[in-house]
Amino acid sequence: MSHLLIVDDDVEVLDLLQKFLCQHGYEVDVATDGKGLWQAVERRVPDLVILDVMLPGDSGLVLCQRLLAEHKVAVIMLTAMGELSDRVVGLELGADDYLTKPFAARELLARVRAVLRRAGEAAGGTASHACATLEFAGWRLDVVRRELRSPDNVMIPLSNGEFELLLVFAEHPRRVLSRQQLLDMARGDAYDAYDRSIDVQVSRLRRKLETDNGNEPLIRTLRNAGYLFTSTVAKR
Repeated sequence: MSHLLIVDDDVEVLDLLQKFLCQHGYEVDVATDGKGLWQAVERRVPDLVILDVMLPGDSGLVLCQRLLAEHKVAVIMLTAMGELSDRVVGLELGADDYLTKPFAARELLARVRAVLRRAGEAAGGTASHACATLEFAGWRLDVVRRELRSPDNVMIPLSNGEFELLLVFAEHPRRVLSRQQLLDMARGDAYDAYDRSIDVQVSRLRRKLETDNGNEPLIRTLRNAGYLFTSTVAKR
């Protein structure tokens, strides 16, 4: 049974979501602010935190940054309608997903299942992959440990979303992938082609793969087509 923590200052929303998610097989704790979040995490680190951006005291973005710095946990951010900047910053900080208020409980359930499925696949090691390491342009992506090492053997931290996206690129080298294909392969079927968060994740991943050696970028943008991973990939 996966353990969820919902942090929102709307007590009615907390109550409804807690009951709904418990009915679907999850163990759910709730908190209304940062203090409650840290108390809950101290008792038990959850598998996934559903975190509202607008909270009294420290904002959800501040809490997300600290949470991901101290614990290996998945995060879904809840943002206000139209607040694109909050969604972008949340993804920049390493959140796995976001959902815009107001939303249907079943949409949240689909996002929770997708994020936890990716985390479960990671915990299962190479069960869903035929190789343990993918090597490209001097980089090494360890599928089991979910670790990326640069050509000079420096470990590059990746969020869950960044790892899944890089894995898709490395498993489909030199192939043009549309935004919808990347969403389907990296994030599951709970997303649609108008979900622009994939562009933010690509941008973050591209910056982490940048080098000063003047070589061709590993991820190219093809206008009106999608993205192309330019390197060949060796499977070990």
